[in-house]
Amino acid sequence: MVPPGGYLWWYVDGLSDCGRYGLSVIAFVGSVFSPYYHWAGRRDPDNHVCINVALYAPEGNRWTMTERGRKATHRDALSFQVGPSQIRRDGGEIVIEFDEISVPRPPAQWLPKRVKGTIRFSPDAVTSQVFDIDAAGTHRWWPVSPTGRISAEFETGGENWSGHGYMDSNWGSEPLERGFTLWDWARGRLPNGDAVIIYDTIRKDGSHGEIAIRIGTDGEVHQIEMPAKTRIANGFWGVPRSGHHDEGAKPSLSRTLEDGPFYTRSVIRTRLTGETVDMMHESLSGARFASPVVKAMLPFRMPRRAK
Repeated sequence: MVPPGGYLWWYVDGLSDCGRYGLSVIAFVGSVFSPYYHWAGRRDPDNHVCINVALYAPEGNRWTMTERGRKATHRDALSFQVGPSQIRRDGGEIVIEFDEISVPRPPAQWLPKRVKGTIRFSPDAVTSQVFDIDAAGTHRWWPVSPTGRISAEFETGGENWSGHGYMDSNWGSEPLERGFTLWDWARGRLPNGDAVIIYDTIRKDGSHGEIAIRIGTDGEVHQIEMPAKTRIANGFWGVPRSGHHDEGAKPSLSRTLEDGPFYTRSVIRTRLTGETVDMMHESLSGARFASPVVKAMLPFRMPRRAK
């Protein structure tokens, strides 16, 4: 049960073995980045749900994030359906079936386009440790399955590929921007298959939250020393982002996947625990997202449908 004002999301991402393709999927209850949820007073999380599918490819990226209400939703212990898309557990596999319309993204895409297909994530293991990412435990994070194989098969809107995947979940009882000024998060796969994950946050009270872990393919979680941090060039909108690295090494920006007024997603190459690793990386500015001007810009990328 998500409380009024709160949120819950499940997150899956993947990068292809060839390095050319990627994706992220976020299934939201109490859509934490929704201007409609904010404008409605965040009273009814189940009336503000969506499955956000972002697809990254050399020929152009696709972005879908259509919010719907409770009448278009079905949720139980094994599945979550929003309109024509769903995420479900099928035995030991996570299956995401999506049928959405991507918003225009000039210059590569001037018109809306349908994307339809199936994503399958086969995790190596499920972890048991949940982390507080603020001092009060109001915001929590569970690295559900940080290693595994992922595949994407398309009926329309993309090329089939396979690679390595990741799954986690976040939830909280207050708006995200109330807890955080800024965060950098990144996850990568080491050459032996282990995952390394960094959470580095600046909270609204000025304190810092730092999580640095290594998780084996058996699901065992090991704390590691928090690595050094170096600023990476800002994106077009100026959101600050930083990459973590071993002493004496520096991160490099391989590709910017998303660049918005309050959020960036990137692929960075860095060195951690003595190994070169490609990281799926995100930076979030809670201070930017709190701005009414930014919220007013979001409906273009986040349309809402009643059903």
